[in-house]
Amino acid sequence: MKMFMVVTALATASSALAGTAEENTAAAIARITARDPAIHAVIAVDPTALDQARALDRMRRARGPLFGMPILIKDNIETLGPLPTTAGSLALAANVTGRDAPLVAGLRAAGAVILGKTNLSEWANIRSSASISGWSAVGGLTRNPFALDRTACGSSSGSGAAVAAGMVDAAIGTETDGSITCPASINGIVGLKPTVGLVSRTHVVPISHSQDTPGPMTKDVRTAALVLAAIAGSDPADAATATADAHRADYAAALRPDALRGVRIGVMRFVGGWAAPVQAKFEAALAVLAAQGATLVDIKEFKDRGKIGAAEELVLHTELKADLNAYLATTPPAVKTRTLADVMVFNRATPRELALFGQETFEKSEATKGLTDPAYLAARALSLRLAGKDGIDALLAKFNVAALVAPTMPPAWMIDSVNGDQGGVSGPSEHAAVSGYPHLTVPMGLVGGMPVGLSFIGPAWSEERLLGFGFAFESASHLQAVPRSTPSIEETEGVVPLLLPAGR
Repeated sequence: MKMFMVVTALATASSALAGTAEENTAAAIARITARDPAIHAVIAVDPTALDQARALDRMRRARGPLFGMPILIKDNIETLGPLPTTAGSLALAANVTGRDAPLVAGLRAAGAVILGKTNLSEWANIRSSASISGWSAVGGLTRNPFALDRTACGSSSGSGAAVAAGMVDAAIGTETDGSITCPASINGIVGLKPTVGLVSRTHVVPISHSQDTPGPMTKDVRTAALVLAAIAGSDPADAATATADAHRADYAAALRPDALRGVRIGVMRFVGGWAAPVQAKFEAALAVLAAQGATLVDIKEFKDRGKIGAAEELVLHTELKADLNAYLATTPPAVKTRTLADVMVFNRATPRELALFGQETFEKSEATKGLTDPAYLAARALSLRLAGKDGIDALLAKFNVAALVAPTMPPAWMIDSVNGDQGGVSGPSEHAAVSGYPHLTVPMGLVGGMPVGLSFIGPAWSEERLLGFGFAFESASHLQAVPRSTPSIEETEGVVPLLLPAGR
């Protein structure tokens, strides 16, 4: 039984956007109706979506670059209309704010239709260290469209699975550390975590003002470039975006198949522990980069890499309490949980919330001492220096390379609602996440029928170059895959027992 087929980047599991906005939107809704019951990627379709599309079709003025494109939004990002923004938690079931996040307003201005909300790991996977990627009390469990018993990763699980399953060509995710790049890699799509400060976080349920950023999750690199151009830009309400307008570019116009020619690329050999089939796919990807004119430089050591994690943990715990309390204070009166402490009380009183795992990370965050705590300030300075100035920046300079590459993640692991996530190798996301630098992942092939991705990491504000590198690799490798939503890889030919005739 065939589970998938490899197709060129010009083909796609979703329909081409050749019709009117209304036709495109109706087709996307039909695909969600047909495909989502097995995957649980979509929490809700916006009941105004067809009205939005009809309004776009009536426009007489110039139509934007995303005209008529239905886009799904991760449900920790506010959208104007009747849908609540829940972050997957029943504590925010009444969080209907009546406002668009600036990034959503940018999508609308570019002509997109806001189709609905995607499921996510609850609270963007920050409630518990024993969490299950892709599960939320509101949306249930998102499954990987390549094999339904395997994870879609998190926290932007629904956005990744919806694009992979061909429900839409583009969705928006958010990342603090790995939450765009992991689900993009594991679902076989393109995902871009931008430089922190390129895209506004206003009206996005927060974890960390140091590391949070929304970004595009798409069927291909060109679509990611178009979406990024629509959502990037300065926002007076988000101080981190003060210089975003100066760095924003026409990302799609800069895409070239020869973007790798004459470019030095650093190979992150220090990110190790990959299974042999993943390593083989990585070596094949490196051969593609070299064939496109890149010079590959092995980098075997990242100094003090192991010290980043503990410092990052304190930063995230401290900022979660401060930033989430500030966000909850802006929610409508119908939302009764006004602080992190209130959310913890709500969870203890709501059996569904704590049915599968606890809230020990929330408890650690509640015990932190605030943004003026010397221990927090020292941890942030240390993690930023080790990941940025003495990390990615130092490697780029020492080896004279424009970007770093590595496998993004292992293939999707089995869903385990008893033991939680069992991901193994974590990949290179921490370095870009803590430094706030951009991280692009593109499909690198299939291992045992499951996708793996290739990461491109660069310095701050290097999205234009990274997208160019990713486009050149995508154009040469043709590694986009269409999932078949098989119940389990283990039930497919080559894995199931071979039944021999009796007597042999």
